[in-house]
Amino acid sequence: MTSLQAISPIDGRYSSKTKPLVDYFSEQALIKYRVRVEIEYFIALVEHGLPQLKDISESKFQDLRKIYNEFSSRDAQEIKEIEKTTNHDVKAVEYFIKDKFDNIELSEYKEFIHFGLTSQDINNTAVPLSIKEAMEEVYHPALEDLLEKLEHLAQDWKDIPMLARTHGQPATPTRLGKEIKVFVVRLKEQMKFLQDIPNAAKFGGATGNFNAHKVAYPHINWKSFGKDFVQGSLGLHHSFPTTQIEHYDHMASLFDALKRINTIILDLDKDIWSYVSMDYFKQKIKKGEVGSSAMPHKVNPIDFENSEGNLGIANALFEHLAAKLPVSRLQRDLTDSTVLRTIGVPFGHTLIGFSSTLKGLNKLLLNEAKLNEDLEKNWAVVAEAIQTILRREGYPNPYEALKGLTRTNEKINKDSISQFIEQLDVSEEIKEELQQITPQNYTGI
Repeated sequence: MTSLQAISPIDGRYSSKTKPLVDYFSEQALIKYRVRVEIEYFIALVEHGLPQLKDISESKFQDLRKIYNEFSSRDAQEIKEIEKTTNHDVKAVEYFIKDKFDNIELSEYKEFIHFGLTSQDINNTAVPLSIKEAMEEVYHPALEDLLEKLEHLAQDWKDIPMLARTHGQPATPTRLGKEIKVFVVRLKEQMKFLQDIPNAAKFGGATGNFNAHKVAYPHINWKSFGKDFVQGSLGLHHSFPTTQIEHYDHMASLFDALKRINTIILDLDKDIWSYVSMDYFKQKIKKGEVGSSAMPHKVNPIDFENSEGNLGIANALFEHLAAKLPVSRLQRDLTDSTVLRTIGVPFGHTLIGFSSTLKGLNKLLLNEAKLNEDLEKNWAVVAEAIQTILRREGYPNPYEALKGLTRTNEKINKDSISQFIEQLDVSEEIKEELQQITPQNYTGI
């Protein structure tokens, strides 16, 4: 299958942007993570000193770990062939590993592969492990690249005055860099929340109670073993007690946090799109590019639109995942299984969104002349400053006086503001202070 035949655009048109996620969320990746958990579990049983495994030396651990460290597409395909017979994906992994044991002279220990486990002990460790590593190795670097760009722009534009707009109308001036800084701080705050969300895993047998483990080895503290394995060997948080499946509460919290981050970037996309439409930004033109099939003059803000669309799709899926996964009938139903397979899709759309926003930001060219022109056209915005100083001086009804001046259909400009100041019954010192205020310097702290 080529990218032209892919049904999903994340595997088709945008496959180059989502390729880093293949190692974490593809079918082959899921199979590999399952193999890895099974192998590490077997090693943990050996290390724990099960009597039947006492003759296995640590020198075998390297051979065991090669099974997943050198896992190939051919191995994944072999497991899929086994699954055609078993009609069970995790059981196929177990049989695959049993075959591998013959090659490393561990045949007599085959029955301790998947010992006492149910498939969800593998799925509910493999999936959060894949999410954890995808977050560390793909998601965070991509978000940090975008954040770094925004920080640079906030610094570069920190002294650029800009007419603000509230309710779409001219409002108290601000600075362009400060407005970008707002998004920087919002993203950093949400990134802190991400760090506090555990990557939780379930490991406890068919209904979460280590029943099979305890009946076979009643004197072993299996709860302690499970915690040590999940947290020590896999680096995940051990959820206990559970039903057959992990609660998914922490995973839902993660998806909600990712959705909030996407929403912040989506908000940024819309703001930048609006600034482009107001001509505050031009865009770098790439030779050969076409902005419109009919209008040759157009250079459209397509990157921000692309990001907005992809982040919207990602959020719809994250919202469904967060709402659905924590709900399961009694000790377990199968709905989580098929839903878990789609986790890579919202990550894919998120990655496309990040990439598109970053691409769009890199194409922006500041049009300072237009920003200054809009400030000059809106001298009425200094009315707030004037009436505030008049309040300070105890001037009677300053708000009403400025309201009378500014809420007329007559154009307010530098001259009309200056004339208004000169007719005020205040000292020359206060008049001089008021005359110094301009839309360009009334930008706060």
